[in-house]
Amino acid sequence: MNASFLSNIDGKNSSLKKRILGLCVNEGDYSLADLSKELNTSIPTITKLVGELIDDGFLEDMGKQGTNGGRRPSIYGLNSSAGYFVGIEVRKDEISVAVTNFKGQTIDYKEDIAFTLENSEASFKKLCDGTKEHLSRIGVDASKVLAYGVNLSGRVNNETGYCFTYFLGEDRPIASLLEEELMAPVFIENDSRAMTYGEYICGVANKEQDMLFLNVAWGLGMGMILDGKLSYGKSGFSGEIGHFPLLDNDQICQCGKTGCLETGASGLALHRIFMEKLRDGRASMLSEKFNKGGEITLDDILGAILEEDVLAIEVVEEIGAVLGRAIAGLINLFNPELVVIGGRLSAASEYLLLPIKSAIQKHSLNIINRDTTIKFSKLGRKAGPIGACMLSRSKLLGLL
Repeated sequence: MNASFLSNIDGKNSSLKKRILGLCVNEGDYSLADLSKELNTSIPTITKLVGELIDDGFLEDMGKQGTNGGRRPSIYGLNSSAGYFVGIEVRKDEISVAVTNFKGQTIDYKEDIAFTLENSEASFKKLCDGTKEHLSRIGVDASKVLAYGVNLSGRVNNETGYCFTYFLGEDRPIASLLEEELMAPVFIENDSRAMTYGEYICGVANKEQDMLFLNVAWGLGMGMILDGKLSYGKSGFSGEIGHFPLLDNDQICQCGKTGCLETGASGLALHRIFMEKLRDGRASMLSEKFNKGGEITLDDILGAILEEDVLAIEVVEEIGAVLGRAIAGLINLFNPELVVIGGRLSAASEYLLLPIKSAIQKHSLNIINRDTTIKFSKLGRKAGPIGACMLSRSKLLGLL
């Protein structure tokens, strides 16, 4: 397959080919006449380029289009077998991997693959080895992978390929190291932003114009779709809602500062407050484990919530009230059509929703919040890896 035009940013024909593929990604199948009109390019030129894209395996003839009369035109669409995109979400102790075809359809998803993340080249090389082994196990030829998307927590500059949470040095962007090992383009991204894009393209958003995504996990992150585009900010670090100085609680955040929203509205906060109440003698279904010296994990608390443990529900409602106050501020600032709540704490959806909505009614302007819908993630844990696949395709084709 000749895919050289994907990396050619200068040639006019290469640019037109990418735009043709981009239209098919965003809008579906096209006739030659419609492509000519959309791209303001002659039909003979479009016919030539579409023919080359078919020869190279990126497009296929989808047959004749139904019309009310006259000659029926052929329509053309993406060839699902043109290649693969692989999305990898990296966490401290495991990775999750999604594989999509060229049309964006998920053909494989695997979570909780054992991996230990360290701030070293050796660790990221092991990540590549584990990914290639997984692809081999599911029968995906690595040579047909067109691009990889890799999600990391913290401050990620997707343009330079640096992650400042896991920093290998000024002369060694993580993306560059990964490309050497995986032998294909690699796009690194902040995990919350990738989840946002996954939910926007494949989840509950239905491509609404303005969407905010709250990743309520151990920490708290946010991604933004503004005017139909993923927002990055000047330096690529937008969305650090967890470090908004909203609270007056003297709790030291993971960033070293106090008063960060994350200290009152995150998995970390849920765990801390729950443990404080256990130490104060409050009763819970986890009391026996606590009294015996067992480790109480965040998953234990989330499980207790689903078992209707009164103390666990009380604490998650406290978290929801703080989160709802922050969302109220975001609604006042951005007037979004949709706010999506994802991440690990979204599993407690019904117990989070009421305090969130109450706080929104209390703290945001009614004339603004009445146009905002609150939803929970449709993709769940798949949002990040699938978002990484969608982002890598969009970036490879120059759509972002």
